[in-house]
Amino acid sequence: MDTVRKTDDAWKRQLTPEQYAVTRQKSTERAFSCAYLKSQEPGLYRCVGCGIGPFRSTEKFDSGTGW
Repeated sequence: MDTVRKTDDAWKRQLTPEQYAVTRQKSTERAFSCAYLKSQEPGLYRCVGCGIGPFRSTEKFDSGTGW
């Protein structure tokens, strides 16, 4: 797979401030704050940066950590 290369300005236009911090600056979201935390919708979760689907909803599990 090819690496996605964009300028910081391009990433900032594409991502929300929280998404940018997590994906580009090695930050983390607050535990138990994810919009998908309790989601039971079937589907494919995709990377916000490159669009690749890293895992299916059937692979989701409750780790108890909030992430």
